[in-house]
Amino acid sequence: MTEANRRRMLYVIVCAAGPASDVGKLVTLAQQRDWDVQIIATPSALDFVDVPLLETQTGRPVRSRYRKPDEPRSPKADAIIVAPATYNTINKWANGISDTYALGILAEVVGLGVPVAVLPFVNSALASRLAFKQSISQLQGEGVWLSSNQPDFQPHAPGTGDQHVATFPWHHALKEVEKALT
Repeated sequence: MTEANRRRMLYVIVCAAGPASDVGKLVTLAQQRDWDVQIIATPSALDFVDVPLLETQTGRPVRSRYRKPDEPRSPKADAIIVAPATYNTINKWANGISDTYALGILAEVVGLGVPVAVLPFVNSALASRLAFKQSISQLQGEGVWLSSNQPDFQPHAPGTGDQHVATFPWHHALKEVEKALT
């Protein structure tokens, strides 16, 4: 397959938060829009997702660690969605911390100009913290699209995350990366 006729590659970086168990919904939406999908899970997110199911759905291994020298590379990403994005991942990313495979990708990708959309899943107590607000501002200043800057984003009350999993707006991030590519 030549570069000109290959399908677009979407990396989905999934973090350890309630909606992670439904990341297959985003995979389905993306595949319906002619994307190939590579799931990259933070180490903690592995406990939230059905790895065999996602590998069957995408036709690719779920990655959570750096590859070994004899393992193949993942295809280059045309766009990245980080969802659900946790307080921890957002703050580490904004501060240049690269202590997991997922954060290593995020640390580099902004400088490469790859469109990135982020759907945070944080409670209102965490979202009110100055560190989080500064991280959001810093990432936005580097061209990252964050749903937390949208009028319809409302952090949930502490202890109520389970009530918001079913309405997690996966489609928003896909719409934003597609818009960035046109």
